[in-house]
Amino acid sequence: MLLSIHAGAVIETYEFSTPALEARYQLLSEELRCPKCQNQNIADSNAPISQDLRRLLHQQLEAGASDEEILEFMVARYGEFVRYRPAFNAATAVLWLAPLILLLAGVAGLLLILRGRRDGAAALTEDDQAQLATLLQTPEKDA
Repeated sequence: MLLSIHAGAVIETYEFSTPALEARYQLLSEELRCPKCQNQNIADSNAPISQDLRRLLHQQLEAGASDEEILEFMVARYGEFVRYRPAFNAATAVLWLAPLILLLAGVAGLLLILRGRRDGAAALTEDDQAQLATLLQTPEKDA
């Protein structure tokens, strides 16, 4: 059974002119998301589109394209979704700011709840205060 785990692994080899290009290839292939699989990067995906993207990535690296140029090309072709860490811009601001907004909303809600409990406990009517004073002054009789 353990041998079958490796059967699904991606086995592709590309010849790089320099070790630096190979390192960039590894980083970029982990940064780019498979458009079909959606939860895998192109380095881990066996989908045909990922194979094409890996081949294209190799070609662009060997042609001398910078990381930014490659990412811009992929985003232009497949949309911002192709990146695991999309750029911060007007279209992705909600994606980047949503965790902070939700955290602030949670803290504000918690503060409102705690404030309501504190204010509610301190506000006894005059009748309630008189009844409480009466109860505290009368001794209890054991049955």
